[in-house]
This record gives sequence, structure tokens and C-alpha cells, in this order.
Amino acid sequence: MPKITIDGTEIEVEKGTTVIQAAEQLGIEIPRYCYHPGLSIVGVCRICLVEIERMPKLQVACYTPVTDGMVVHTNNEKVLQARRAVLEFLLINHPLDCPVCDQAGECWLQNFYMQHGLYDSKMFEDKVKKQKALDIGPNVMLDSERCILCSRCVRFCDEITETFELGIFNRGDHAELLPYPGQELDNKYSGNTIDICPVGALTDKDFRFRTRVWYLTETPSVCPGCSTGCNISVHHNDKRPYKAGGIRISRLKPRYNPEVNQWWMCDEGRYGFTYVDDDSRIVAPQKKTRGRWQELSWNDAIDEIANKMKDTIDKHGAEAFGVILSPQMTNEDLFAAKRFFKETLELENIDFEVAAREKGYEDDFLMKADKNPNTEGAKKLGVSAMDNSGLEVAQMLAEAKDKRLKALYICHHDLEKGFNKEEVKAALSKVDLVIFQGTNQNLTSNLANYCLPSATFVEIDGTFTNFAGRVQRIHKAVEPLGESKPDWIIFRNLSKRLGKSMPYFEPEDVFNALVEEVDAFKGLSYEKIGEHGILLDGHEESAEKEMGALVA
Repeated sequence: MPKITIDGTEIEVEKGTTVIQAAEQLGIEIPRYCYHPGLSIVGVCRICLVEIERMPKLQVACYTPVTDGMVVHTNNEKVLQARRAVLEFLLINHPLDCPVCDQAGECWLQNFYMQHGLYDSKMFEDKVKKQKALDIGPNVMLDSERCILCSRCVRFCDEITETFELGIFNRGDHAELLPYPGQELDNKYSGNTIDICPVGALTDKDFRFRTRVWYLTETPSVCPGCSTGCNISVHHNDKRPYKAGGIRISRLKPRYNPEVNQWWMCDEGRYGFTYVDDDSRIVAPQKKTRGRWQELSWNDAIDEIANKMKDTIDKHGAEAFGVILSPQMTNEDLFAAKRFFKETLELENIDFEVAAREKGYEDDFLMKADKNPNTEGAKKLGVSAMDNSGLEVAQMLAEAKDKRLKALYICHHDLEKGFNKEEVKAALSKVDLVIFQGTNQNLTSNLANYCLPSATFVEIDGTFTNFAGRVQRIHKAVEPLGESKPDWIIFRNLSKRLGKSMPYFEPEDVFNALVEEVDAFKGLSYEKIGEHGILLDGHEESAEKEMGALVA
């Protein structure tokens, strides 16, 4: 393997490594605009110029492969002077509209000017005017004047989505990024072009002018939009809650995980978080009395529901009770639910799978037809009808319709997505006790006798298991809305009310108990799961194969 010396430090790297990649391995950050590790290398922006001894001119670090004995200087006066010249060139026609630019605070043109520029401009002529605030797709706005023609977005559409919507037209200082005639940027991953745009040329319609980025806090998490479990950062506005109508979650961004999603995420997941702050959120325990909802305290709700559940089982037997859990719940939630329903109440009619009537979109990149983040976890935890020798969901509804099922406990599901609306109404109307536990109102919650408010994925800590068997952490970004609680706490409180305590105070306590009892999770801990997750035993070979196909 070749050895290279960068700024006085020697390192040995794999053959084919470029200078910019070798510098990264030493923790040296060389400025870049056009270079992105997930895209082909074009070397057009020239901001990554470095001096290589025995070469007559400065070289672009992103395009130059390392050779044995190479000596590189990334930060001497000759290099810094060249970067200042490149920045001056890029800013000749760039509008000085930073105070009103939505990219301010995360603009690489701003940042590198402050780090490497700081020159007195020699330009006095008028700037070339181009198209501004151009609507180029359902999620993206284009400001051509701000574009520095790095071509990252063009290469993303050509190489990653292979949808070829964007191109660079005209020549010289009239060159301009635009969609091809008759096309718009509307592929399933278009939001990634916003992420990789180093300046304010491509901005997010949904996020534009919502809040300044320096008021946002980032929390690592996992997208709950499908079973891939793309790693994300939740950007939330804690510092100015009076902005944007009190909406706490401002946006989701992909978080790098080499084994799952690399740098990308789909638009479906990116924009699928609005239910978190939606008006339909259930924010307090509720009881339906004479057709009207009445709020209860948690103590009263737990007392009433626990008593009614016990009365139903005492009067009609455990076989008259059905439980529908959800693969939207974390491993911790499902484990606590299993202990409560299976051990405390000794129920057998427990299931979690409700097949969607309309198959979800999927492709061979990141999107899966299964729109749940934890189906594999639910299977491993044994909460399906097959595991419990009980009724499947469809059988529960049939039994309910025939009045043989007297109580149903439904978590998160909107059953209308899996069954005919009238069929659901006919079944639930025949059940004496229907309890809905979830985050938002829907048809099913409206047919219940009681509603218990669950916290959403951005309001809790826990783990999901993706389709390949990778267990990944989610972290609490904001406090639960209203009086909503994590599902595992609701089950713990109900169990305690019925005389069987669960010794859990934190989600990690639940996970540690899960690890002790479920073979598939043996040996795991929150610490071992780490930043990028960990594969369950027996999933290594198959998972790597599938992930390789996903992100190749």
C-alpha cells in the first residue's frame, strides 16, 4: 500500500485512495464543493487545490490518486492564496443575499470565505442575473444566481436515482442549472439534492423560512417510514417555540450509516413526520360517554380500563379478549406489551400484522413495501398469532362481528388501511370494550370506548429492528406532547394496577430484560448497538448481502 505524507504526517492508505480521502483519514479537512464521497469525481470547483512536492502546479485533491512517497501540503500560503482566488471567482456573480438566504448558517460558500477568503474584491461590474425562486419540483426551489455549478445535484439524478432531470445549460458566466425542458425534479429521492447542495441554490419548500438553522437542535434517530430503517437526524426547534406555529420538528435529514442508507433517504420518509405536531394528536386519556369524548386523568383512566379488562376476562374468559399490537412500536414497547398481555392477563389472542389493502411503494434502493420500522423486531419478540396460538387480526374481527369477542385492545393501527371501512365498523360496534392506544386520531380510535395517548418516535428512547435484523437506537428529541406517554410505561402502569409490577424505570431497563429473555437479542446492550446499530445473530451473511444490493 502506498505511503503519503500530508502536512508532515505519514500515513499508509489503500491503493486508489485520493489525496482528499487520505487527508480525511488523518483528520485533515480539505475544502470541497463538487466532491461528494457518494458521487463520481469531476474536479470542477478547484477549491480543494493542494501543493504536491515535485509537481509544477497545484493539484486538485479530490481527483489525484495517492502514489508512494507523495508529500502534500494542504495549508501553506501558496495553497491558501489559490483558494482565495477560487472563492473570488465563484463569488463574482453570486448574489450577496446571505441575510435572506435560507441556507445561511449551513452554507459552505459562507464558511469557506470566512476560513480561506477574507479578501478585498477586485470586481466592480454588475453581476449576471439569472432565474430566482424557480419552482422545479414538488419539494425543491431553485435559485440559479446562487448556484456555483458544482454539479452534485446533476450527478445525483444521473447516478443515484438515474432519473436525469437536471442539467447545466449555456456557457461561460451564463451557464445555468435547470431541469431539462418539460421535466421537473420529482423523483422519490429529490430531497437529497437539497442536502448535498453546498450553497443556497436548492432549498426545501417545506422548510424554507420556517426557522433559522442556528436555532435548531439535532438528535440522532431512525426513520419509522419503512422497514429499511434509514438513519436520520431530527432537527427540532427548542429555542423559539413561538415560531412556525409552535411546530417542534422542523425537518428530518439523512444520517450517514455505511450499512443501511449511506448518505441518503427517500422523500416519503423525509416528509412523513408531520403527524407529530398535527392537530389530530391524542394528548390526554379519553373516555367516550354518550357519543362524546371526555378527558380523564391518567390515574382514572388506568383504574377504569384495568377494572374493565379484568371484569371482561373474569366474566367471559381470556378467549374473549383480543390484542392487536403494532410494528410501529419499539422493541421495548412490544416486550412490555407481551409481558402485560401474555403474563399478567394470560391472553393468547395477540397479533400485530395488518396487511395493507394497497401495497406500499418499493424499489431496489431504499424504499420497502413494508411501511413499518419494526416488523422484524415484532417477529423476533414472538407477538404474532402464530407465536401465541391465538387468533389473527382478521379472525379477531370476524369473532367480534359474531359477538364472540368481548374486548379489543388496539395499538396504533388504523384498521381501515387493512380492512373495508364498513367491515371494521360492523366488527367494533359489536364489542363491549374497545381500547385504542396510539398517537393520532383515526377511524379506529373514533370507534373505541377509551383512547390512551402514546408518544411518537421523536418523543421516546428505544430500538427498532430493521428488515435485515439490524437493531438500531432512536433517541428522544422532544418531550411527549400533552400527557402522552411511551407505550411501555402505559403497559407497566396497567400491569401494576392489576397487581403485577414490572421493574422498569427507563427504556434501557426494558431492553436489558428483553435481552435476558429473548434468544435473538442475547448479548446486546445499548452500548453495543452504538451509533450504527448491530445485526442480530444469524443475520450477518444475509444482511450484508441485502445491504450491499441496497447501497451499491
